[in-house]
Formats: sequence, C-alpha cells, structure tokens
Amino acid sequence: MHMADALLSPAVGVSFWTVSGACLGLCARKVRKTLDDHKVPLMGVLGAFVFAAQMINFAIPGTGSSGHLGGGLLLAMLLGPYAAFLTISSVLVVQAFFFADGGLLALGTNVFNLGVFPCFVGLPLFRALAGKDPSPARTTGAAVTAAAVGLELGAMGVVAQTFLSRRSELAPWPFAALMGGIHLPVGIIEGIVTAVVAGYVFKVRPALRAQALGTDPAAGEARSLRPLVAGLAAAALLVGGAVVWLASSRPDGLEWSIARVTGKAELEGAKHGFSGSVARLQEKTAILPDYALPGKGGATPAGATGAARPAMGTGTSLAGVVGAALTLGLAFLLGAVVSRRRGGVTGG
Repeated sequence: MHMADALLSPAVGVSFWTVSGACLGLCARKVRKTLDDHKVPLMGVLGAFVFAAQMINFAIPGTGSSGHLGGGLLLAMLLGPYAAFLTISSVLVVQAFFFADGGLLALGTNVFNLGVFPCFVGLPLFRALAGKDPSPARTTGAAVTAAAVGLELGAMGVVAQTFLSRRSELAPWPFAALMGGIHLPVGIIEGIVTAVVAGYVFKVRPALRAQALGTDPAAGEARSLRPLVAGLAAAALLVGGAVVWLASSRPDGLEWSIARVTGKAELEGAKHGFSGSVARLQEKTAILPDYALPGKGGATPAGATGAARPAMGTGTSLAGVVGAALTLGLAFLLGAVVSRRRGGVTGG
C-alpha cells in the first residue's frame, strides 16, 4: 500500500511531509521521556524484521492480487506507540530512498497511512478488545480486528490523498470500494501473523505482554533482551535473504485497485517541475531499485504508481539483507539519539 508520487500533487505530498514530520517530532519527545534504553536494540531488530516481512507479497485467492504485512501494529504492541512510529518510519525511509519502494514525494503520506493508524488507532483498539488478561483466542481476535481496522483506515487515507490531489481518473467511490475490499483479507492475515509473532515474544518476555495490553506500560525487564534481539535479527536475515524468494509476483492491492478503475497497469508521474525533480533524486539514491540489481529488476518508471515488489533474481536476497541492515541501523540510531539524555544506550 505504498503510494507512488504519480498519485499525489506537490501540495498534498509536501503537506503530509509536514504532518508526518510533526508526528515524528512529538513521538521523539515522548520516547525520550519513556523509552527503556534496553529496548533501543529491540527497535533496530524489529525494524529489520518488518522491512524483510514487507518484501513478501502473498497471493489473495480469487482476486489476482497480493498483499503484504504493514507491521505497524506488531511494532506498537512490542515497543509502544511512540517508539513504533519512529521504527516504521525508519522502514519506509529506507524503502523509499534506497529501493524506490514508494515515492519520495509520497513518503509523508506513506508514513502517515502505515504509521499513524496502526500505532495510534490500532493499538488502543487492540487493548480495548483484548482486556486485561485475555486468552490466546481473544488476543488473536483483538489483533485481527485492530490490524484490519488500521489497514482499512490506511487504505481510505490513500483514497482521500489521491482525491485531494485531483487524480480525476481515479473516481473516489469505486476506488474506495476496491481499496477497502482488497485490503480487508490482508488485514485479517496481518492480524493473525501479528498475534503469532507477538505470542512468541510474550512467552519469552512477559513484561512486553503487559506493555502491549496497557496493564503496565512502564514494565521493566528483569532479564536481558539480548537473546530476543539475537533471535529477531536472525529471523530478519532468514526472511529477507531466503523466504523472500517465495513472494508472489501479483500486483499488490493498490496497483490492482488502480488497474480496475483506470484500466491501466500504472500511471506515469510528472517528468518536469517539482515532482520530476523529486523522482530524479530518487533514481540517484536507489541502490537496488525494485529490490533487484540495477537494470535487472524491470523497475517501474520513477514516480509511477504502485509499490515495488521483489523481482526474483540475484539481487533479491541482497536487497533483503542490505535493507534489513540499513533499517536496523537507522531505527537503532533514532532510538539512541532520542534517549541519549537519560544516560546512553546499552545492549541489554
């Protein structure tokens, strides 16, 4: 559901850069006051894991489309909403600048749609539905509902931002119906995966369960987080380096919806003016466009619609490993910088 620059006017794109930037600033201040320094490495490895997981598109039966996890709710459950927003933003920044996944002009909208809704709507909804001491079944039901609601709100965000940008070929009501319909099964699958991964983490570190449920947000860890951090780092490398080869090549929900409304596989972005300049900048920063070696992945034109999907080839595993490492570094750096006033960062 990563928007491309072709869907946005410069005014809308810049406006959401401003809004998302303000959210980042507010979250950074909250994290500085509340984040346990031992959880900074957890931000890094969870960011790497979500980056790798987002590379895996899974087919949606009977539609000809595919979807991928957003990861925002999982991050919010394990890190709290503010640190989670910084972490998902790190994922999206790395994707946009180094892999041309989502436009640079659209980065603000993508951060808003994939960050604000799961972190600040999905997590409170999960807590309300799960209660104080839920059974595994109730936890899963709460996660599925919260993930689906967060993803549906993000999909409607895409529709609203496109409408505000006056993309007249994307009639808002048909576009909204298609986006809402195709992202519902994706949200359900994301909720199930979120419940499974979080359930494993909760067994290893019960204090993180208390945080996720909101029963004791400041719960500290009596034991080191290093084994959990090491396990998540290994999982990120495994998913990004190997499992990604199983990803579906079908168009994602956004691309599929655009094609159904317009009859076109993609919409070209502006080649001149501000939008064209931003697209050319992205061409220079993308080291592995479309998660493939340059010239090998059949990259979409700069600024064109649709989220890039892994092009199965020699660059796919490289992109997964490099992207996970870059995300780990950026998320860790953000956490370290915003928590430095409380005496530095330790590895747990």
